[in-house]
Amino acid sequence: MLRDVNQATGAGLEFLGQAGLGEVGAAFVRWPDGRDGVLTRGYGSLADLRRTAEALEAARRGGLAVPQYQLLADLPDGIGIVQERLPGRPPETVDRAFLESMIALTDHFTGLAPDLPVPSMYLLESGPGFCLHESLQRYDDRTRRLLDRIHEVGRDEPSGMTGDDLVHLDFHANNVLTDAGRITGIVDWDGIGRGDRLFALVTLRFDAHVRLPDADLTWYDELLERTLDPAVLRLYWAHMSLRQVDWSIRHHTPADTTQWLDFTETRMS
Repeated sequence: MLRDVNQATGAGLEFLGQAGLGEVGAAFVRWPDGRDGVLTRGYGSLADLRRTAEALEAARRGGLAVPQYQLLADLPDGIGIVQERLPGRPPETVDRAFLESMIALTDHFTGLAPDLPVPSMYLLESGPGFCLHESLQRYDDRTRRLLDRIHEVGRDEPSGMTGDDLVHLDFHANNVLTDAGRITGIVDWDGIGRGDRLFALVTLRFDAHVRLPDADLTWYDELLERTLDPAVLRLYWAHMSLRQVDWSIRHHTPADTTQWLDFTETRMS
């Protein structure tokens, strides 16, 4: 992919190494002038990714530690994105204090995305490469029951997000960078949109379920119930249930799928 980007743009980027975390993949690169960047593959239209770049620039001006998009390259099999490499590394330890610091970050998403599209929850139709309904329909009776419940939520109200907040659709601990315990950046903004910043609290709760399997997260569940309207929490929970169960079926093990079903059914039964 780096070769394709260099051929298409003449950027002259040097490959430094593969990024170690993430489900899809990224590479560390260096510009001829010595700046470091991160190369990822973007999907959707070039116009969509330009809107993402503009929204992130507005967030940077507002004081959020988000990467600048340095280059967008239109390639035959997607968009090559080179973005600024922010300082820090994903956290080695995640505990209640760290989760609370991430939760507090979401306050800074307020009102930052008036011009972005509202992301779909994909409760009535499959998403583009994720949130696929077909995998749940095929897997077993338990996933088919979950899919029926997801469809019920999708036909109910509210059926989508509202609001003008910046929405990070994959807000979890591996998508923040830290240095000496301080958060230095929020990354992986390929999933971005306009809506409700509180959606991030639900994605983070799903991440905490697998990251802290032995921790008492009653405080977090109580926070969700205090902060979100029950119907809105049901909507966001249904989306994350679909996303995680589908992904586990197609990319992980039956044990992972069972673990996610056990968790999602705590609110989806």
